Amino acid sequence: MTDLLIHGGAVVTVDDAGTIHDPGWVYVRGNRVAEVGAGEPPSSRLRQATEAIDAAGCAVMPGMTNAHTHLFQTLFRGLADDKALLDWLRDCIWPAAVHLDAEIAGAAAMAGLVENLRGGATSVIDHQYVHTDEGINDAVCRAAGELGVRFLLAHGWADRNYHPRMEQTAEQAVARAGAARRRWDGHDDDRIRVELAPLIPWGCSDEAMRTTVAAARSWGRGTHIHCAETAVEVDMSLEERGTRHVTWLDSLGVLGPDMQLAHSVWLDDDELDLIAATGSVVVHCPVSNMYLASGVARVPEMRARGITVALASDGPGSNNRQDMFEVLKATVLLQKVHHLDPLLLQPADVLHLACRNGAAAFGLPGAFGMVAPGQRADLLVVDLGSPLVAPVHRVPSALVYNASPRDLRDVVVDGRILLRAGELIVADESRIMAEANAAARRLFDRAGIASRVTRT
Repeated sequence: MTDLLIHGGAVVTVDDAGTIHDPGWVYVRGNRVAEVGAGEPPSSRLRQATEAIDAAGCAVMPGMTNAHTHLFQTLFRGLADDKALLDWLRDCIWPAAVHLDAEIAGAAAMAGLVENLRGGATSVIDHQYVHTDEGINDAVCRAAGELGVRFLLAHGWADRNYHPRMEQTAEQAVARAGAARRRWDGHDDDRIRVELAPLIPWGCSDEAMRTTVAAARSWGRGTHIHCAETAVEVDMSLEERGTRHVTWLDSLGVLGPDMQLAHSVWLDDDELDLIAATGSVVVHCPVSNMYLASGVARVPEMRARGITVALASDGPGSNNRQDMFEVLKATVLLQKVHHLDPLLLQPADVLHLACRNGAAAFGLPGAFGMVAPGQRADLLVVDLGSPLVAPVHRVPSALVYNASPRDLRDVVVDGRILLRAGELIVADESRIMAEANAAARRLFDRAGIASRVTRT
């Protein structure tokens, strides 16, 4: 257990009052924030700290949560441009995903998690729905354990209407997720967790939904599902079941604070009211929604109803990046231009969504996402001095509109420094990327899909 002092920077706490200590300091003892203050740190803390980060000219902020991604798609980026969701699945994802094995999935997870760290995400929810090799869940969790990322494995499943080699019964899903849970849930002082994740409403039967949600709740864990991502999918539900996605989930009795609804683009007023009344969490993926031309989620109406809205990149196959700084900016700009209202979202609002609401999506509301005593010490140090950021008049504005991964200098997760002065210090990044490139070549060669992955 180390004592870490971060001092000299503008500390953006993301607390209820929007407090910024400029300059300020943060003292971390073990894996938690012990003290936060304005000005210079006490001399006693300077003496006691076993590690120190001089953050002068930087912002210190909570780590963000990427609340919905698919790490295996790290190997798929750029293959699926210019397609709608269902065409994208059929033509680009399924043909190669069925050839995934544990070794390839592990390499994709390592590269994808490094990308998440460099993109400002200290916590990641991976909707992991490829189970063509029973070792994939282990390989992905092992990557998270090695890199030190806060990680939630959402074991995805579909029991109908999906690629036959990727379907699972409810019993199979509970058994396989249960095995991962026994090995990994609570690992490293609860840094790694496991939950269940029905894939899409049209891929899940009513009884399987009830079974898997009951299992997750018996574990004290949540459920993660794609919801109303496209208008076509809502029409499919209306034609088959006579009901919209959220109304269907409500009829099954599965909504609640432990339910994460990824995308939630095509919702009507009644559905928004149901989400608000049950405390369910929405995960907004603005870049992916624009990439696939899926639509614009009703984020202002959600926030007006008190709905918890977290943010995410979605998988690299339908975004091409896992960059939470990009997500911050896209969230604000998409709503402003869609509603023709420049005042609709402010930088402080979207930082709250990415940090504190991200913790709620992770299933640990109030445990991290804020720089305050007692919080898990998940922190970012962002350089504000580059020509692409400076001069800085308002720090939250610079973080949302100016900053990008190139400006992320230091990353701390659970009190442990993972990225220091721009260098990954917990693993060999060049080796990780070489292995990811090699894994991509094997995967797409195996699938018979031409790609231009570098062969050096």
